[in-house]
Amino acid sequence: MNRASRALSLLIIALAPLPSQAQQPTPAALRERIREYRSKHDIEIVRELNEFLAIPNLASDSTNIRRNARHLLGMLGKRGIAGQLLQSPSGGPPVVYGEMLSPGATRTIVFYAHYDGQPVDTSQWVTPPWSPVLRDKLHTDGGKIIELPSSPGSVNGEWRLYARSAGDDKSPIVAMLAAIDALRAAGVQASVNLKLFFDGEEEAGSGHLRPLLERNAALLRADAWLFGDGPVHQSRKQQIVYGVRGVTGVELTVYGPSRGLHSGHYGNWAANPITLLANLIASMRNDDGRILISRFYEDVAAINAAERRALATVPAVDSALRAELKIGGSEAKNASLVERIMLPALNLRGFRGGNVGATASNQIPTEARASIDFRLVPRQTPERVRRLVEAHARAQGYYVTDRDPTDAERLAHARILKMEWEPGYAATRAPMDAPVSRALLRASELALGGSVIAMPTLGGSLPMYTFDDVLHVPLIVLPIVNHDNSQHASNENLRLQNLWDGIELYGGVLAALGREWRVTP
Repeated sequence: MNRASRALSLLIIALAPLPSQAQQPTPAALRERIREYRSKHDIEIVRELNEFLAIPNLASDSTNIRRNARHLLGMLGKRGIAGQLLQSPSGGPPVVYGEMLSPGATRTIVFYAHYDGQPVDTSQWVTPPWSPVLRDKLHTDGGKIIELPSSPGSVNGEWRLYARSAGDDKSPIVAMLAAIDALRAAGVQASVNLKLFFDGEEEAGSGHLRPLLERNAALLRADAWLFGDGPVHQSRKQQIVYGVRGVTGVELTVYGPSRGLHSGHYGNWAANPITLLANLIASMRNDDGRILISRFYEDVAAINAAERRALATVPAVDSALRAELKIGGSEAKNASLVERIMLPALNLRGFRGGNVGATASNQIPTEARASIDFRLVPRQTPERVRRLVEAHARAQGYYVTDRDPTDAERLAHARILKMEWEPGYAATRAPMDAPVSRALLRASELALGGSVIAMPTLGGSLPMYTFDDVLHVPLIVLPIVNHDNSQHASNENLRLQNLWDGIELYGGVLAALGREWRVTP
């Protein structure tokens, strides 16, 4: 979109007739108006989400990822929102950007979500991942496929919508746009200027994000960013999350003999790479999740007083979660989940070597591979984690390389480990007692008409550190999707009531945040 068209779109929005501040409805009246709008338009809201979900969205699929971007531009244009594609100078999928000015607003927020999704193994899905399907409940509870009804107001909030990115992260985009529609229908003016930033590469690691932010720093200037990613609390209560864990990952390969060997003839003589790799991983982490790598916890930030107070108010869900997940106990002697996600973690996300079951054979294989992700907390960096892990491997007697070893290297070293590191990013955590933090909590409670959980950090990771490092602005997560959405896994789904609640939340926050921010010390 050229500069003149963008300016015209902004002018149309800015000049649209809206009521004065004195005419703003009470929070309860606004909730009712948003709910009424949603009920009258529930079918078209779900249909819009279905159309969006039907576009395959792997960041590596450049054709379809650009189809998603163009589709998003159309969704913005339908609402008169100025939209454009922002391209990183280093390449990668485009960011879809839009903005909506509100006359008299003194604060500007950016709403972030991503439109790309995780890779899929279609054999693990009960229905194709990019063919949205509505079920009357979870498929694991016997949920049956149902048709979207034709009568407005008849969509049941307990129904589940199945598709890749139904929960992570296309639904918050539709909820935000529907909230804008609902406010306009109610004649309610947003209390803040709004910018929209829809990322097309988050699930692929946001490798092109930094140069894009640096190029567009002036355009993206704002008072705060709100990230519509992640789930609500496991109790189904709304939560605001003031930080995220960082992440980095590594692929490990340990080498054995140059050809497979008969385990009877050569067992106990030729080292088995599966055993070597299993023992190496066991040396990094104990059964309670404690990372055993030397000096790993030296730079872990301590939990402050405001964060401890917040943790003490979070509803206890551990027993219910263990029952839901059919696990007899959790790590660290059933320590609480809210405590555990405040700590770094080492997760073994995959292990491959040899075969099992009917294809198992009595051999010593040529190699074994594993995939690990590290979840990081404030003050830890991917670069330091890499140094510590590689030093640990060397202390275990490994020759460490970042490529396949040569024949000479295989003959020179009894233990060889190839480590292929992902870039990753550090953790962030906004101060919970900052004015924007308190104002957002109050605006969210007004929007929903009840208490909201304040969480110091999300267990998952988002590339928020890059935003913090480049833009130096408060970053807070305002998630809406259900906790049992099978995020990143097969059969990802959205509980529709979470979408309805999200529309109320985002609409109420847009209406109230600017006023609450002015009165919050």
